[in-house]
Amino acid sequence: MARECTLQQLADLVQGRVEGDPNLVIRGLNGIEQAGPDEITFILEKKQLPLPPTCRAGACIVPVDAGPLSLPAIVSDLPSVAAARIHTFLLATPFVAQGIHPAAVIGRGCVIPEEVSIGPLVSLGERVVLGERVTIHPGAVIGSDTIIGSDSVIHANVVVAAQCTIGKRVILYHGVVIGSDGFGFATDARGNHYKKPQVGTVRIDDDVEIGANSCVDRAAFGVTWVKAGTKIDNLVMVGHNVVIGENSILCGQAGIAGSTTLGRNVVLGAKTGVADHLHLGNQVMAAAMSGIHNNQPPGARIGGCPAFEVKSWGKATAVYSRLPQIAKELRHLRKEVDRLTNLLEHREPTQGEEQ
Repeated sequence: MARECTLQQLADLVQGRVEGDPNLVIRGLNGIEQAGPDEITFILEKKQLPLPPTCRAGACIVPVDAGPLSLPAIVSDLPSVAAARIHTFLLATPFVAQGIHPAAVIGRGCVIPEEVSIGPLVSLGERVVLGERVTIHPGAVIGSDTIIGSDSVIHANVVVAAQCTIGKRVILYHGVVIGSDGFGFATDARGNHYKKPQVGTVRIDDDVEIGANSCVDRAAFGVTWVKAGTKIDNLVMVGHNVVIGENSILCGQAGIAGSTTLGRNVVLGAKTGVADHLHLGNQVMAAAMSGIHNNQPPGARIGGCPAFEVKSWGKATAVYSRLPQIAKELRHLRKEVDRLTNLLEHREPTQGEEQ
């Protein structure tokens, strides 16, 4: 069952300011059209006002410039962040340990505290170490000598291969694979490919979330490292020996080739590809479908394939859409130039020109 709190308690949680009844009881957060009288909704910008007449919400989270509303409000500098934190808080439920399901397979030498939930058909290798309040859903496979920190959640059919380290409060969604072999091969003169053994490991730091069916390959040597607070979307590929800095965001279907490093707060749009052995500085942002082939300085904003400065890329894209018309105009201009050139070559000289 969801929590219930007063409007003032929720405002205190997000360092907001209450306008209206501070004792109003809130039991949930919902969209503008879906919220009921005991729920709070939110807007991100003043231009979303006034709220539609069909809105039944009991209260609203608003930006500081929203002005007075017809219903109680929490005023916040960052309404999006406030809404996310309040929603998470209202939905939070205490951890209830389910123990180890009889259909789970536990290897020798594992360290498992009492406060865990391990579902059916889970397989733990040997010497796996789990922290407190870890949840492992059905069908997950955890390799030998792996460590999983407290309060982490491993969803169904996740594979964490041997000797990997998962931090605290990590969420691995369905089908994630951590620690499969990196893609490394040597090719001889006849085109035969020879596997390079991948003997490193993977480290996932605290508060990382990795979306469904994403893969983080183990290092050839050393470690592939996803640092604290990073959020990875579905279907993302992280190659061997990649290092991803704190609080970065990788959107769906992005791919990072081996030995590339990302600084803090890097954002890669959907389907962005990053070549190997590069470095992207802190706070680099790449538009969707970018192809990054060179190092990028801190704060760079890039787009396109190959990627370059995002404003120039935007202008180039605008021109690209007009290329058929530009080509047509160019052909017309060439014909005009040829016609005028022909006239000049065949006209009779004037009297002044003869002299």
